[in-house]
Amino acid sequence: MIKKLLLGVTLIVILTACGTQSGSEEETQTKKHYPLTIENYTKAEGGTTWEKKDQVFDKAPERIMANTRPAAELLLHLGLGVKIVGVGASFGAPDKAVEEEYSKLNILSDAYVGKEVTLGTDPDLVYGRGGLFENADWGVGTVDTLNDMGINTYVLESSISGATYDSIYKDIENLGKIFNVQDKADSFIKELKDREESITSKLDSIKEEKTFAYLHTTDPNDITIYSASSKDETFFNDVFSMIKLDNVFKDENGEISIEMLIEADPDVLIIPMWVDNDPAKADKVKEGLYANPKLSSMKAIKNKQIYAVDYNYMFGYGYNSIDGMEILAKEMYPDLFK
Repeated sequence: MIKKLLLGVTLIVILTACGTQSGSEEETQTKKHYPLTIENYTKAEGGTTWEKKDQVFDKAPERIMANTRPAAELLLHLGLGVKIVGVGASFGAPDKAVEEEYSKLNILSDAYVGKEVTLGTDPDLVYGRGGLFENADWGVGTVDTLNDMGINTYVLESSISGATYDSIYKDIENLGKIFNVQDKADSFIKELKDREESITSKLDSIKEEKTFAYLHTTDPNDITIYSASSKDETFFNDVFSMIKLDNVFKDENGEISIEMLIEADPDVLIIPMWVDNDPAKADKVKEGLYANPKLSSMKAIKNKQIYAVDYNYMFGYGYNSIDGMEILAKEMYPDLFK
């Protein structure tokens, strides 16, 4: 009986020691990893020029406010859902892979949220699309304002001027470091790169790019053409180039008239699938554009080459832009995706 008792005590001591050692090793690794300095960005209130600004993390953030849906969905792919305390701008096509997890998050609004709502989540990290870091009704506060309050920020590199789809990989790498989840970050980067390679390889037989123009409209009788110039929308243009589409107005910075659109005569017209992601509404816009007599001479009209793309896939500046390009490529070249 005494021997059994001693054996039991010995096992408890061994298991306790192992647990203590494991916890100690984890603490040691954490101490080695932090404090961590990540080079990120800031800009003056109301300005347009982004400048580099370091963010120092003493530990992994525990309370994250994500300013858009795609920003939150990226965190879910890295296993960080429990840390998300609020999500703004919850519109656009859902990522089916994380849709169930997303539905459980604290959605602050379907629209953009302001600084007061952002601060109401008591965040230690405000993160997401760069254009929303403003002290405005629709902005979460500037980087400098939030930093002065002791709140870290991370502006997605994919959302600032000069970005390409490759910027997504840098963002995921940085987030992996910030939260010390590099293995998950590396795995997700590989998944996205494999998908990108799959799309480009399927389109390898397409030797010439098609031109396109983006019509920022939901009313076929009230047409607004957005140039999405390469000066401001580098991410947008790079994403479309993935499927061999070239923005016909990428070198234009001013207003684009209908006359300029007709004269440019692009091969393809792209329209947004707006906030509620309703294909039926987009189809009505297409029908109206096809029937618009002003546009009847255009080859995109004659050849039925109008396509709707979810707004977030174009201007969410997120990893899931690849979803939109894959959907669009399948619509344009169905035989190559059989």
